[in-house]
Amino acid sequence: MIRRDRKLTANQAVLDSLTGVGMFLVAYLLRFETNLIDIPKGQPPLSQYVQLAPFLGALLPLSLWMLGAYRLGRVRSRVDDFFAVLVGSLIAVVLGLTGTLSYQAYLVPPELKAQGAYEVSRLVWGLFLGLNVIGCYASRAAVRVVLESRWRSGVGLKRILIAGTSDVARHVVDKMLQHGELGYRVIGFVDDRAGGDHLGYRGLPLLGTLSEVGDILQREHVDQLYIALPLDEHAKMLELIETANREVTEVKVVPDLLQVIALRARLEDLDGVPIININDVPLQGLNSVVKRVMDMGIAAVALVGLAGPFALIATLIKATSTGPVFYRQERMGLDGRSFSVYKFRSMLEDAERDTGPVWTRKDDPRRTSVGRVLRRFSLDELPQLWNVLRGDMSLVGPRPERPFFVEKFKERVPQYMLRHKVKSGITGWAQVNGWRGDTSIEKRIEYDLYYIEHWSVGLDFKILWLTVLRLFFHRHAY
Repeated sequence: MIRRDRKLTANQAVLDSLTGVGMFLVAYLLRFETNLIDIPKGQPPLSQYVQLAPFLGALLPLSLWMLGAYRLGRVRSRVDDFFAVLVGSLIAVVLGLTGTLSYQAYLVPPELKAQGAYEVSRLVWGLFLGLNVIGCYASRAAVRVVLESRWRSGVGLKRILIAGTSDVARHVVDKMLQHGELGYRVIGFVDDRAGGDHLGYRGLPLLGTLSEVGDILQREHVDQLYIALPLDEHAKMLELIETANREVTEVKVVPDLLQVIALRARLEDLDGVPIININDVPLQGLNSVVKRVMDMGIAAVALVGLAGPFALIATLIKATSTGPVFYRQERMGLDGRSFSVYKFRSMLEDAERDTGPVWTRKDDPRRTSVGRVLRRFSLDELPQLWNVLRGDMSLVGPRPERPFFVEKFKERVPQYMLRHKVKSGITGWAQVNGWRGDTSIEKRIEYDLYYIEHWSVGLDFKILWLTVLRLFFHRHAY
């Protein structure tokens, strides 16, 4: 199975390289051979671009590898593939443009430089970017269709053994049986707690006890062992991992996330003493600078572009109800510091005067006629772009909560305050997955912490795109 996965990865890298070379040459032909665009500097020879194509063919797989696009994962979504290809292609273009400009500036003789040797048209780079994203994503989509078709027909399935029969274990089985396109075949369970019951779950057998795992792994040719044991069986979990390692079987641990989840762990050194920081976050140093620049750029452009709609919304609010256009509310953000969040007023003035802080509910009578529409499509949140520009918030991150509710949740919900390790966001991973409004706080925290631990520029763009597709029309927006 490992050999087959490596072969599939190598084939995809070669396909990406060939796609990059092909799309680079197609971009040249579109730019210089179609006569659709003027060529003020004259047409460079095709041979010059053919010489550069292998360099780009090597650069593109390298850029995709840097983003983890070749880490095989059967649960990897099409959106993940698209953004990996998009960002990887952008990196390849930036590196390619930098490399060609540097080579021309320092290594090309003056007489050749005057003739435009090794100079690549900026328009060719732009055409290549668009064509390559389409080509590489299409190749991945085609490979996915072929693989999923094979998996549904029972070819190339990964044989899965589940250690444990808890609710968590059964939930994993439910998901695997529900998504046959992922290519998993659950062969059964092992557990010490099931007694003489060998019926297992959903027709899957109980194959034996935990002490028999070694023999079962060999006999059943298991590819992956999923360990879903209670936390009090930690010693047995370690024994299972050791046994699976001896049989060269891949191991995956499925804990109850809300009991044991922590942010990304990082090994530190204290004068030779190893220290594990279990609450490390990737949004530090250069990463935080990149995210801040992205926030400022997008927020500034959005505020200018939305000036007209802002004026229209403000006029409607003033015309239909008494009170200010904008509403300020205290929220808790980065490192537990409070700030004032800005929103379009969607409720009657002094709506909480008699009740104090309360959750908004469906068909809330405190909403104004315009406010009902604003909240339904999340338009009341748009002034928070100003919070992003000020640095109070980010475009993407855990949604900020009011200090009154934070005091309640931090005592009741495990790991709740870890969400304040990063700036709050206008939208977030929890929101685009449906966990907003009057939904489970525990699930929101689970998704918020996943975002914090797995942050990347690609994940931020993915969330922004999903926000456009899902958030404005979500059923919990009221």
